Amino acid sequence: MILADRVAIVTGAGSGIGRAGALIMAQEGAHLVIADRNRDGADETVGQIKAAGGSAESLVLDVTDDRAMEAGITTIGEKYGRIDILHNHAGAQVAGDLEHVAVEGFDRSWSLNVRSHFMAARLVMPIMRRARKGVILNTSSSSGVLYDREMIAYTTTKHAVIAMTRQMAGDYAKFGIRVNALCPGWVDTPFNDPFIAQMGGRSAIEAYVAEKVPLGRWAEVSEIAEPILFLVSDRSSYMTGQILVVDGGETIV
Repeated sequence: MILADRVAIVTGAGSGIGRAGALIMAQEGAHLVIADRNRDGADETVGQIKAAGGSAESLVLDVTDDRAMEAGITTIGEKYGRIDILHNHAGAQVAGDLEHVAVEGFDRSWSLNVRSHFMAARLVMPIMRRARKGVILNTSSSSGVLYDREMIAYTTTKHAVIAMTRQMAGDYAKFGIRVNALCPGWVDTPFNDPFIAQMGGRSAIEAYVAEKVPLGRWAEVSEIAEPILFLVSDRSSYMTGQILVVDGGETIV
């Protein structure tokens, strides 16, 4: 197993892509810390991992709460003496263009999509630096590399994640720490509900995906889990500061 004995923290792993990534890491031997504010979702992910013979525990917290994040990461670091992988995945969509997005929604988007990634990375970095190794994966989006209609808060934050990823990678490569970003395209999860509502419902979004995505369909979460495994494992050992777009070809047209 390519992640045997490694300790991984995944934020937002109580559902969707975060859960799928956590499951595949556990299948490859990692101990998973499922960080999510939704206890039921976190416990469900842990239950699925254990049912498949893996190792996991819940860490119920709001990733925008600095004190809770510090306490949680400190506890994990002290408990296991290491944190090998951090996947910053927790995030949210906030719809609206410049004139219509709620200012508090923009602020919430920044806090969750960017600042929480920054804080979690800041907190694990001393542990990884002492070990002279570690992997941080930040979830951006295809919206981080292209225009996304009337989604200024989301696109701004996801572009920022890419810039932050590159900066972290350049600063910490000398310590053997790799930092990359994942940019998923259309993945069929409830995460897309704000955009679906903005587009006018399910039929409208289906037509949009069929037109805009060369492969003509949504991704399944399993199709994003495999790239996650690649980025957090030694299969990508000479890769840092890079952006992996997994979008069915949307960004090439």
